Amino acid sequence: MKKEIVGLLMGFGLVATVCAAEDFPARPVRIVVAAAPGGLVDVSARLVAQKMSEKLGQPVIVENRAGADTLLGIRYVKSAPADGYTVLATSNSIASQLAVKQDPGYDIAKDFMGVGIVVRSPWAMVVAPSQPDLKVADFIARAKARPAEMSFASGGVGTTPYLAAEMFLQRAGLKLLHIPYKGNGAAIPDVMSGRVTMMFDGVGSSAGKIRGGQLRALGVTSTQRLAAFPDIPTIAEQGMPDFSSYVSVGLLVPSDTPKEVVDKLSVALQGAVASREIRERFQADGAEAVAITPEEYTESLKREVVQMGKLATELGLQKQ
Repeated sequence: MKKEIVGLLMGFGLVATVCAAEDFPARPVRIVVAAAPGGLVDVSARLVAQKMSEKLGQPVIVENRAGADTLLGIRYVKSAPADGYTVLATSNSIASQLAVKQDPGYDIAKDFMGVGIVVRSPWAMVVAPSQPDLKVADFIARAKARPAEMSFASGGVGTTPYLAAEMFLQRAGLKLLHIPYKGNGAAIPDVMSGRVTMMFDGVGSSAGKIRGGQLRALGVTSTQRLAAFPDIPTIAEQGMPDFSSYVSVGLLVPSDTPKEVVDKLSVALQGAVASREIRERFQADGAEAVAITPEEYTESLKREVVQMGKLATELGLQKQ
């Protein structure tokens, strides 16, 4: 009798889960951005949120939870109910943090399921217009002559802009003071003012400031010049052959989220990035939308964990 009751209750639970997945979403969906406002992750998440809400039939709200080198937002979503109503927006820093943190507090393979990629962008190496450097060689020469006067910003140790900058500095034979912030967006004002010398920022988020003369781009990390910025040379063509680095921004949910819910979020995201408005906006900013399934994105992050681990070893970075 007890087994029959347990089986009946389990059956009710399964029916409830299936119904919840079928009815999703029945209330607003929240995208938690693991970075400060103003950076590529924040800007791109807000762009797709509005389009996703049209497809889902519910508001999609964006909330910033910056801190601890993006770990605050990542851990928050990991611990959220696996029902699809709390979605993580982060860059591939979610993979790189595992290479530089002793206890990041999560495991991508166990704790998260990918929804899809929002945008992919190369970095722009940017400085303030008040800085004397006009090209990468100028910056390197000045940094070698007066390293104590120069610094670089990033969204935190272990984040992808930090690793891109460290990779550049290692190739250039430079050691500069690192100033960490709660996301690249928080660092931009200090770079624009000249309080911090340089940073690597996603082209997709710094494009407006480059065009407006608030930032000067010394180079981009793409494999070839960008159609949106044909006058900005690649770093590779400025004395660093084969130098390239990209940032991807994606959406993830806790791993136990029902597949039907993940698929609905994926369809809404793919519809958003395929829209003419967003596609043209990304292209104008030197970035690109990427069509990818939840399974493909999850597997790509697992591969990136391995790649980031190798990069951290090559750069001689110790886990903190």
